[in-house]
Amino acid sequence: MNPSAKRLRIAALLLGSVVCLGSVGFMWIEGYSLLEAIYMTVITVSTVGFGEVRSLSDGGMLFTAILIVSSIGTFTFAATAVTQFFIEGDYRERLRAKRIQRIMNEMNNHVIICGHGRVGEKAVQELQDHAHEVVIIESNEELVKKLRDAGVRALAGDATEDENLVNAGLDRARALITTLPDDAQNLYVVLAAKERRPDLLTISRASNANAVSKLKVAGAQNVIMPDQVGGAHMASLVAIPDVVEFLDHIRIQGADAVNLEEIEVQQLPDRLQSMTLAEIDARNRIGVNVIGLRKASGEMVINPPLDTTLQASMKLFVLGTADQIRRLNDFIGIQSPSL
Repeated sequence: MNPSAKRLRIAALLLGSVVCLGSVGFMWIEGYSLLEAIYMTVITVSTVGFGEVRSLSDGGMLFTAILIVSSIGTFTFAATAVTQFFIEGDYRERLRAKRIQRIMNEMNNHVIICGHGRVGEKAVQELQDHAHEVVIIESNEELVKKLRDAGVRALAGDATEDENLVNAGLDRARALITTLPDDAQNLYVVLAAKERRPDLLTISRASNANAVSKLKVAGAQNVIMPDQVGGAHMASLVAIPDVVEFLDHIRIQGADAVNLEEIEVQQLPDRLQSMTLAEIDARNRIGVNVIGLRKASGEMVINPPLDTTLQASMKLFVLGTADQIRRLNDFIGIQSPSL
């Protein structure tokens, strides 16, 4: 809960306590009815200056004086809390959060990112480059506000709470990536997601090697250790620097000049789905190169021969420039991502 909302809640609690105590006091000392006691307490605390219900006894006047003095601070605090709640933008932020929640309730086939640290930020960037809709769950409310200002759909809350996963559209999501820095939290997120959606593609970050097997047992299809990946990458820059530089230049549908994309054969026009690679002649027609394919069995074929006959269950991996990839998408008839 943000500070302004917390102050507002405290102010409401204090005001309620003052009204209750004041009403009880007037009923006991002056014999007022409940309605008369509440009315008398409110006009006394707010100092509006309306007349008493009836003349006060000496005890009633003393009680009223004590009530006024003791409630001045409470009333001032409440007025300040209400003013800050509206002026500091908390009220507008709550309205915006509700509007974003309505949008998220209508989203389908999106990717949920748990945590927006360095790893989560990079994952979001790559997915957006790949034209995927993303919903972020982040516990840092200030960061969530900045993300919303940038037009990113973000949910403020703890990703380990089932309610937040559901509010992020877990039932309709395409995949979930948890990038939290704590392995125990990532494990809980994976377990919660898999309990509700056993079929969901789930990818988790791991900081400790001992957590990798646990996360996979919990249901994560892929577990990534950023430190291990980074160390291997740096070693490769020494061992095979030119190869690594070339691979770094190839982005997955990013903003670079060279891009790699996967195409399902069933996405191709019907007349092409039973042809061989030579008959499709993608290199001369569009300019892209088919550098690999994946069969239905999961077998990967690198640099497949031209006499390979396509099957609807296959996936092709094609390499080309941003413009060539865009022309390929136009040729297939699918929406081109922002290259």
